[in-house]
Amino acid sequence: MKQKIYQIDAFASGPFKGNPAAVCVMDSWIPDEVMQSIAEENNLAETAFTVLENGKYTLRWFTPETEVDLCGHATLATAYVLFNYYAHNNNTILFYSPRSGELTVNSEGDGLISLNFPTDEIEKVATESAINEAIGKPPLETYKGKTDYMLIYGSQKEIEGLNPNFSLLDKVNCRGVIVTAPGDKVDFVSRFFAPKCGIPEDPVTGSAHTTMTPYWSKALGKTNLFAKQLSKRGGDLQCEDLGERVKISGKAVPYLVGEIEL
Repeated sequence: MKQKIYQIDAFASGPFKGNPAAVCVMDSWIPDEVMQSIAEENNLAETAFTVLENGKYTLRWFTPETEVDLCGHATLATAYVLFNYYAHNNNTILFYSPRSGELTVNSEGDGLISLNFPTDEIEKVATESAINEAIGKPPLETYKGKTDYMLIYGSQKEIEGLNPNFSLLDKVNCRGVIVTAPGDKVDFVSRFFAPKCGIPEDPVTGSAHTTMTPYWSKALGKTNLFAKQLSKRGGDLQCEDLGERVKISGKAVPYLVGEIEL
């Protein structure tokens, strides 16, 4: 059996930027262990699998090591594939995630694709000593969301200078750790570390912006924000705080179209 596979750079300003995701659009579901093996073989931050069911695309995401609850860049990549390779006949795609509910994606024109995701629920917590030791610099504040910790710092320079100990960070009980601060040329910047998921540093993390957007919206007193993820590849995102939802927008660039043997 042959399965079409696409590799798309999401939240990318051009080729070889943003976060690469693999996408498989399937007629029916294959066993979970096979999807996990494909994700491990791809060795990308995420591989997305989707099947059209009852008028909506059921969507699941796998890192090389585990299935995750929500992934922004792989959702954007999947929407790009459906818009450009599967002749999706309107500007809106309805996705359904068994773990995160309904997700709406819109084509905004000029290559911009917008995700409508549920806002993360965060609470202020004391910073775990293990996180401080792993990150190497105590934050000003720490928040805990559904799956991640968010650490607040005072400047972009601090975020750029962090050099985490990933072996120590792998022992922290969470999906990942977001570090974020006000940006020099954008509203806020961030990096995202998730060694427990097999991703020491993620190039661009759409889902983390469901955590950061409401925080920075309140802190900066504005609902529309520009964000940059300060990974080596870099990522550019437009974010809007909608209350219980967050709108996250960016562009995508195709890299690879191929087939895999199953």
